[in-house]
Amino acid sequence: MADYGLRSAVPSSVALHLPTDGAPFPPLEVIFGSSPSMRTLANTIFKVAQTGLPILITGETGTGKELIARLLHRESRVASGPFIQVNCAAIPPSLLESELFGFEKGAFTGAVAGKPGRVELASAGTLFLDEIGELDVASQAKLLQVLQDARFTCIGGQEDKRVNVRFVFATNVDLAEEMALGNFREDLFYRINVVNLHLPPLRERTEDIPGLCEYFIARHNEKYNCGAGRLSDGCIRCLQEYHWPGNIRQLENATKRYVILGSEDAILSELRERATDIFDFIIPPHGDVSLKQITSRAVRQVERKVILKMVEASNWNRKRAAKRLNISYRALLYKLKEVGVPSTRRKPAVKKWPSDSPSDRLA
Repeated sequence: MADYGLRSAVPSSVALHLPTDGAPFPPLEVIFGSSPSMRTLANTIFKVAQTGLPILITGETGTGKELIARLLHRESRVASGPFIQVNCAAIPPSLLESELFGFEKGAFTGAVAGKPGRVELASAGTLFLDEIGELDVASQAKLLQVLQDARFTCIGGQEDKRVNVRFVFATNVDLAEEMALGNFREDLFYRINVVNLHLPPLRERTEDIPGLCEYFIARHNEKYNCGAGRLSDGCIRCLQEYHWPGNIRQLENATKRYVILGSEDAILSELRERATDIFDFIIPPHGDVSLKQITSRAVRQVERKVILKMVEASNWNRKRAAKRLNISYRALLYKLKEVGVPSTRRKPAVKKWPSDSPSDRLA
């Protein structure tokens, strides 16, 4: 896999390990690919990583915001300190303030002992607040104090506590809109939005899909002890034409099914169920479109749907399907390959279970 020239521009020390599951940190060429937007993002990341400035990562769900946050931590001056992550959407608002700032013994009923909050635990390290748009108003006020003065008071506390924390935030919502609705403090927004890193959706960086698939297939082959091969060119084209509402996370799950089931149809079946109508066309943000490309995609989408339905209706008898479509058998085989429909059903990959790891077997 090519490295797209990234390794000459960024430190080699990025090839570290994630602290969550021990899986290797993806290579830079996998994280950033070859799309212009991601290459620009890479340059920005390695310029701001060691500054200590608050960073806001924006992007749709599944675009890799947590991975970028961990990369920022690993390249920061506090890389030897803790990386503390809080998903603000996963904690009830009534508990979020105590989770972030902690509490003293006797602060409320049931507080039989004091507990430090995530802000304090992240001192001399990085605090990653995911889904920051879900933070309640009371917690927003206390977070603003930490950002301004590097100190806070825990629930039930009498004295301020000072901390030295690198803040990284992430959201998949429009915070400007949340401010207009009165759900997010304007002063807090300008405090956290010192540096904004926007992760583009996968549909805007389709040239990176082949490299991502190659990486995920190799990773899951090793994890599940399978031997799935590379995806066909037709399947890759089909993946690049899909709109990927779940972005990279959805793509990884699709490749996982392919590795375990051993069939490209494990991927293509989901795309058929979720495929967007090409005629519901949306003008992209940059405003430029190619009528020729759009027309070509529409034709391939229509052909693919018709061919697939006819092949399935013919019980995967390709000669019968060709006759019913009024085309030659050879033409059907070519069309199947061109539109990414498997011409034959592939046998699932044989899984070799480790004899000493029965707990790893699928139920």
